Amino acid sequence: MSNLDIAYLRSNFPMLNKRMHGRPLIYFDSAATTHKPKCVIDEMNNFYRNSYATVHRAVYELAAEATSLYETSRQKIQKFINAAHFEEVIFTKGTTESINLVASSFGRSFFNQGDEILICETEHHSNIVPWQLICAQTGAVIKVIPCNMDGEVDLDIISKMISDKSRIIAIAHIANTTGTVHPIKEITALAHEYGVKVLVDAAQSISHIKIDVQDLDVDFLAFSGHKAYGPTGIGILYGKKALLEVIPPYQGGGDMVDKVEFISTTYQKPPLKFEAGTPLIQQAIGLGNAIDFIESIGLDNIAAWENQLLSYATSRMKEVKGLKIIGNAKEKGAIVSFIIEGVHPLDLGTMLSLKGVAIRTGHLCAQPALKKFSVTSLARVSFGIYNTMEEIDNFIELLEEVLLLLRPPMSY
Repeated sequence: MSNLDIAYLRSNFPMLNKRMHGRPLIYFDSAATTHKPKCVIDEMNNFYRNSYATVHRAVYELAAEATSLYETSRQKIQKFINAAHFEEVIFTKGTTESINLVASSFGRSFFNQGDEILICETEHHSNIVPWQLICAQTGAVIKVIPCNMDGEVDLDIISKMISDKSRIIAIAHIANTTGTVHPIKEITALAHEYGVKVLVDAAQSISHIKIDVQDLDVDFLAFSGHKAYGPTGIGILYGKKALLEVIPPYQGGGDMVDKVEFISTTYQKPPLKFEAGTPLIQQAIGLGNAIDFIESIGLDNIAAWENQLLSYATSRMKEVKGLKIIGNAKEKGAIVSFIIEGVHPLDLGTMLSLKGVAIRTGHLCAQPALKKFSVTSLARVSFGIYNTMEEIDNFIELLEEVLLLLRPPMSY
């Protein structure tokens, strides 16, 4: 069992005191977004109250202090993911913008007519649509890596799909629908045998399991702050230094330039080359503080606790008549997607909300993944460090109450 003091950890999250429809909140939607600990909220407020100024542009004391705080967050993230160089850590608005940046900048540099982008069929829309956009511009094509009915990919199939036209594999570390943990290190090693680059969407893994980009040897990695106990509006793109130096900027504007003339412009070196305009200063500082919070707990401790939650929730949910779990990979994150015979997920989510339970319902921004499993809508519970076994028991009890209202007794 975990040695974590979960009651103490919960006390760090003001939102967990919230009541929904007059009932204690059971928040089971951390895969969508995590709540924020008080230390993050306080640090962000403190910055606006006491340290606010722009960064990189002025010599006065407040600007220097703000720049130091901003760049210290970059260094924290470099250490957190074990990037070799601070220049490899780029601040973006989130995972979506990070993937769009790579699709656009890497694609414009390296994609030609008929070149191939390999993505898994369980990808989030944010790891599908940006590649479609660059395909329309360059003539590249998408090849879809199939998964089995447990949500797992087969390395042999990937090996057979790679060709001399393949340029990049873009894949989630943990699938947001099935919770499958994909074997990123093995996929990357295989891709590199053929000279193919790898981008990893780490939105669902960054605050749950240890990530070492040098050990994984990935070329790009993207994640969002708001899924890692940090603020919205901030994310990270990690890219190998050599690649970031050769691909063009994603956007143009202030701070990313070296010398500007009407005829031509030269650019800063990475990471500033990819950070046009006044950056998200407060959000970047908040993300750095969220990283401190995660490290104070320890990712090994977080993973161990969430694995216990996942195992217990899975066993309890299997007791519910008519409930089918979608995604039963051997390696899973703390995500359980499911359907219940005779009950629409939207109705289920609405009724549970009235009882104080927050779950995700719908297509989960992954319509091709749902098509794979022959469904159009799912219900999903997902856990964070602040969830408890008692909440799972309460959820199952409330779920059974709701099902008595939503389906006739003999409809399953």
